Amino acid sequence: MRSIVVVFLCVLYIAVYAVIPSPPAKAKKKSEERKRVYLVHADELTYDRWRNNGAQVLRGNVQFEHDGARLYCDSANYFETVNSFEAWGNVKMVQGDTLSLSSDYGFYDGDAKRLEAKAFTPAQQVVLRNRTTMLYTDTLYFDRIDNMGYYDDGGKLVDKATTLTSVHGEYHTDSKDAFFMQDVVMVDQNFNLTTDTLVYNTQTKMAHIVGPSDIVSGKSHIYSELGYYNTENEQAELLKRSRLDNEGRTLVGDSIWYDGVKGVSEAFVNVIYTDKINKNSLYCNYGYYNDSTGYAMCTDSAMAVDFSQTDSLYMHADTFKVFSYNLNTDSVYRVLHAYNKVRAYRIDIQAVCDSLVYNSQDSCMTLYHDPIVWNLNQQLLGEEIKVYMKDSVIDHAHVISQAFSIEKLREDKVYNQVSSQEMFAFFLKGEMHEARAVGNVQVVFYPEDDSDSSYVGLISMTTEQLKMFFDKRKLDYIWAPAPDGIMYPMSQIPPEKRYLEGFNWFDYVRPISKQDIFNWRPKAAGTELKPQRRRNNEAARKDI
Repeated sequence: MRSIVVVFLCVLYIAVYAVIPSPPAKAKKKSEERKRVYLVHADELTYDRWRNNGAQVLRGNVQFEHDGARLYCDSANYFETVNSFEAWGNVKMVQGDTLSLSSDYGFYDGDAKRLEAKAFTPAQQVVLRNRTTMLYTDTLYFDRIDNMGYYDDGGKLVDKATTLTSVHGEYHTDSKDAFFMQDVVMVDQNFNLTTDTLVYNTQTKMAHIVGPSDIVSGKSHIYSELGYYNTENEQAELLKRSRLDNEGRTLVGDSIWYDGVKGVSEAFVNVIYTDKINKNSLYCNYGYYNDSTGYAMCTDSAMAVDFSQTDSLYMHADTFKVFSYNLNTDSVYRVLHAYNKVRAYRIDIQAVCDSLVYNSQDSCMTLYHDPIVWNLNQQLLGEEIKVYMKDSVIDHAHVISQAFSIEKLREDKVYNQVSSQEMFAFFLKGEMHEARAVGNVQVVFYPEDDSDSSYVGLISMTTEQLKMFFDKRKLDYIWAPAPDGIMYPMSQIPPEKRYLEGFNWFDYVRPISKQDIFNWRPKAAGTELKPQRRRNNEAARKDI
């Protein structure tokens, strides 16, 4: 009796508990709901529980539907219990109006929403189409949850005029981002890009460089390890000490901005431009170059270097500008403007001035505003100095107005001096061997005894013309027509005759090294030249 009561109570408890409403179960997220793969059509269907792993065998115009996607093939094995199928022949998936995938073989997992597509022959590759973008490969995995297709054994993406190939690739149909790794090659009608890692967006046409990369466009070669390149407008921003090469010219900077359509380049921070053909370089923190006009500019710690000779010439200015004329002709030439606070150094020659212009047409370099040129122990100054080069070596110079030449001799405070309206200096292998003065010439000269090289005395004279000849960097002798002068013995030289009016030895201004060109030191107050009205000296120069 007791056992019957216990059983009765248990039954009653179960019955009561069954009618008590239980807490409602949380609904699964829509993305977690299992959506069935539906068989829409097949010409033939056969089924044998013990054959084909329990699959339904479908033949002829097979069509499936799954969560907004339609899938077609010639034949298939449909595994209804595991929500998947295996397809052969003319396999095709269509999703929306813009995405399709075709292959020879496919396996579709409905729960993972993932299609593995394969091609059996190179002529019949797997093809993923997304609007105008096509992706070709032998084996493609397409994830419908992330809307992403990827391959691991070689593939090609074609986006209008741009083609990308790589060993590994990944393409997102929603964001239009494509990721490529290993042996990446990007080919466009304007350039070829090779790298190991590349990110490309088919909508923005932006290629992101994230590893060592080479871009070749015509005669230009770009190397970069970080940056981007827009294939549509040919604009690039390159970081991490990128380099641009073009027919012997190289541009390097911490960052470079390049516009291939306009032919414009800008470089920032630690910029180095090298021209191996003309053997010169430019250094700065900001550089600009327009390939179509030949205009270039650099500033901020700017320095120009000419390395065409055994010893390089270093020049600094606040700003350098280059203007090109007669481009794309045999008569092309360029004009360099350097300003302000120009300082130049080479072992055998130094110079300072406020501004400078160099014209490659006549190889003439003109120094303006208080220019000074030093050659070894000689100093040359005037209102304006023109220096003519020949084969990158100084050939001759022309000092215009208030010309003053000084040679420092071996004894302290002893100088040969010549002042005139104009002056010409002629050089041989970089050393001055002759100088000529024209107009109101004044001279202070210390002749030497041939026997012991001691100074004989001081010659002070004036004339309208003067020729000076140098031997082994020393003033050897002078010539002048109808001079008016006097010679003083060394012990009887009047102090006022030792120096010509306006004499100054500007050794404290002179650059002493290539590093010193960045240290501007002006003339002492009151020693600056005051421009004078120039008179015509053609008559006096007729024999020059």
